[in-house]
Amino acid sequence: MEKNNKIKNNNFYAVIMAGGIGSRFWPVSTTENPKQFQDMLGTGKSLLQQTFSRMNALIPSENTFILTNDRYVDLVQKQLPGISLNNIVLEPAMRNTAPCILLSALKIYKENPNALMLVAPSDHWIEDEASFLNDVETCFKACESDDKLMTLGIYPTFANTGYGYIESDKNSSGTINKVNQFREKPDYNTAKQFIADGNFLWNAGIFIWSVKSIITSFKKNLPEMYQLFSGGNEKLNTSEERDFILENYENAENISIDYGILERSDNVFVKKATFDWNDLGTWGALYDKLEKDENGNATVRAKASYKDAKGNIVFTSSEKLVVLDGIEDFIVVDKEDVLMIYPKKKDQDIKELVSRINQKFGNKFK
Repeated sequence: MEKNNKIKNNNFYAVIMAGGIGSRFWPVSTTENPKQFQDMLGTGKSLLQQTFSRMNALIPSENTFILTNDRYVDLVQKQLPGISLNNIVLEPAMRNTAPCILLSALKIYKENPNALMLVAPSDHWIEDEASFLNDVETCFKACESDDKLMTLGIYPTFANTGYGYIESDKNSSGTINKVNQFREKPDYNTAKQFIADGNFLWNAGIFIWSVKSIITSFKKNLPEMYQLFSGGNEKLNTSEERDFILENYENAENISIDYGILERSDNVFVKKATFDWNDLGTWGALYDKLEKDENGNATVRAKASYKDAKGNIVFTSSEKLVVLDGIEDFIVVDKEDVLMIYPKKKDQDIKELVSRINQKFGNKFK
């Protein structure tokens, strides 16, 4: 990992989204302790801690906001003790990404109307942090001088049907290009066509804009939400903020920033990322990023002994000895009172599996 020597800018702000449950990483990721708070890579740091550390090379701690659910405030404070409670934006109800981003933008604008804002998930894998920060700085500079809503797009290495895509202007070949439209997760043939066309990127859900631009866009595209939250401007960043959020947040429309703002705006631009990226959405995605032995077995924390075993991922919560013989392409997870041995090819079905298990055992394993 390349060492970063960035100069922090007081106009740079980060908003880290850390409210998801990550049910496809069950049984490690649970409702009470989801994957962003877990050390999924065996590095000694949770995904949230890694994300914060990555951004902190460029963005001051006091300018970093964590968006999360009420129930996770203690986890955030424990893992990021340098973050003020005032910088933890707690969602009392699940309302997707648009409401919490608007609320954060209004809080930041009140503090610094000239702020530039990076919004990113807390649970993604980015190895080349120097390139990530360089890309972010490039986008910050573009948004500082122009009314742009920007996103970082990932160069697609194969016809992935699990990601949304960003279609950029085919006639543009610059560093930053106009977005024509966002495309939903495609079927395989459509994904292959996207790759062949050459002007499609994976949507990583990483956004950059000025607070002025994003608030203006909310005024135009989601006026009711803007009115709802801007009505509490005097209370934001004060002791009265929490009561205002508790009273009003659940009345906000349940809509994503993609649907609510980006797909309705004509000033959206994309920069092709120069760093490798993985959304770590499933056990299979984690397997892809881990080091493997000569037979393709990946291990996190376990002391594993393999014989006639290929393509497996073994994850344990302690340095437990795990012996595999004659097993191929399986997920083996040992965590407290749950042992899961599950085909890797079915990792997308784990969310459904958890629902079925909890129906049977009375929500004991959420």
